[in-house]
Amino acid sequence: MIYGLRHRTIYDYGNSVSFARCVLRLTPRSSPTQTVLESSVRVTPRPSLRQERTGPFGAEMVTVLVDRPHDTLVIEARSRIRVHTPPPPNATSTLPWETVRARAFEDRHLAADGPAAYLYPTNRTPLVPRITDYARASLTPERPIVAAVSELMTRVYNDFRYDPGATEVSTPVWQAFDARHGVCQDFAQIMISGLRGLGLPTAYVSGYLRTIPPEGQPRLEGADATHAWISVWCGAEAGWIGFDPTNDILAADDHIVLANGRDYADVAPIDGVILAAGAQTLTVEVDVVPEEES
Repeated sequence: MIYGLRHRTIYDYGNSVSFARCVLRLTPRSSPTQTVLESSVRVTPRPSLRQERTGPFGAEMVTVLVDRPHDTLVIEARSRIRVHTPPPPNATSTLPWETVRARAFEDRHLAADGPAAYLYPTNRTPLVPRITDYARASLTPERPIVAAVSELMTRVYNDFRYDPGATEVSTPVWQAFDARHGVCQDFAQIMISGLRGLGLPTAYVSGYLRTIPPEGQPRLEGADATHAWISVWCGAEAGWIGFDPTNDILAADDHIVLANGRDYADVAPIDGVILAAGAQTLTVEVDVVPEEES
């Protein structure tokens, strides 16, 4: 499946901004599940400085500096991507999760696609005993890892309510867990906290999910959104497998990966600083369009 992506972010400022420095993680990268055919990021006003580098977890990062007064900042990323996610292995034939845990701690592969960086807690995904216990109910002794994590994903989907107004980006994972509601970011970080509490390498995935408009209705321009799910290292043979607790599905050709990290802080699409006083208005428009619909 080939997709055309457009991710447009507009900051309208109440007062003129004299300086802005932003780090953009809006450039997808090729991987075993997708191939980037084209990609570009445009910033208006034109930055006086632009630097590109690869982050510690493989994300393509663009740092821009705008040092002239402006009332509006527009960041538009466009990509054309072929998604070819391999079919998942038979859930009951994968390794027992305890075996995967042992091999993860023995693995000496320190690159971004290795398990080592995703074994340990972070500020956003700390080890919380009650979340670990929640995950442990699905990861019973000697259970195949894909079957176990799939059951945990289904439990999160059934036990937690999707509520866009319930949490913020900064909401602690334990708070979303106790309240039993949140958004895709919360559900992903709850699963990460629980699985890492049991010693399993788990990554946070930022990206896009293809949405299908109601039958007979046109696709609304800019109406799609960014999405978040998790990826679990299931051993060297099975590799990394994506689990989407918001929708209770394994990641497939409808999931387009933007960046992987330990938690949301590693993959935030845009972060940075500005020098200004007054309020600002943020507008985000996202389009995920299969090529045959473009």
